[in-house]
Amino acid sequence: MAPDAHDEHPRLVGVYDALDPDRSDLQPYLDLAAATGARTALDVGCGTGVLALLLAERGLGVTGLDPAAGSLDVARAKAGAERVRWVLGDARALAGLVPPVVVDLVTMTGNAAQAVVDDDDWAVLLGAAREALVPGGLFAVETRVPQARAWEGWTREATERTSHLPGVGEVRTWTAVDEVSGPPSSPTVVFTQSFAFAADGALLTSRSVLRFRSREEVVAALRAAGFEDVEVRDAPDRPGLELVLLARRPLGA
Repeated sequence: MAPDAHDEHPRLVGVYDALDPDRSDLQPYLDLAAATGARTALDVGCGTGVLALLLAERGLGVTGLDPAAGSLDVARAKAGAERVRWVLGDARALAGLVPPVVVDLVTMTGNAAQAVVDDDDWAVLLGAAREALVPGGLFAVETRVPQARAWEGWTREATERTSHLPGVGEVRTWTAVDEVSGPPSSPTVVFTQSFAFAADGALLTSRSVLRFRSREEVVAALRAAGFEDVEVRDAPDRPGLELVLLARRPLGA
């Protein structure tokens, strides 16, 4: 799948971080890296590089992987970006890299996992994450709980807000759901985000597709990919709405 406009369009990716400045949701992953003693990490779907750079600041050797060139351009322009190895592409881009990506920890945060809609692509990604890990290494992936039906709150009335961004001016944003399909246990949601720039009246849109896999489906997929010791936790910032799954590559494999 091609990257969404908000990950790729220069004007939208340029305001991505400013529109979502509170990234306290990433603290549990920093704590996880510290608790496990990880020295190296791969952030899959790294976007504009927020988590990758935070991990690098803490002394980890970090690789950031993302299919959106626009997002990686923003990441590469940030302070400390030289500490991170940035790779453009999906999970298949990891194959054949020299030197290869071999890490203690793989992370996949935000909507990154759900943006992988196709089951075959999902299996390839999980396999690539496993291969990137050292034996005993940990994969941490987050996903929303489909039973919470978060998309029902993605209406213009509920999501419209106005932000005043330095150097940009007033930006009004809102979300609307276009389609929900598939079984209730694993629905696919298509939605559009709109961005209205007061400075010149420009209205830009970004269409996204997310797959809401059930807890049981994600656990089964992780085990099918060769992971073990799968632990399921509530996301600290969204209890009951989002899960964090931790899975290890077996020591003997």
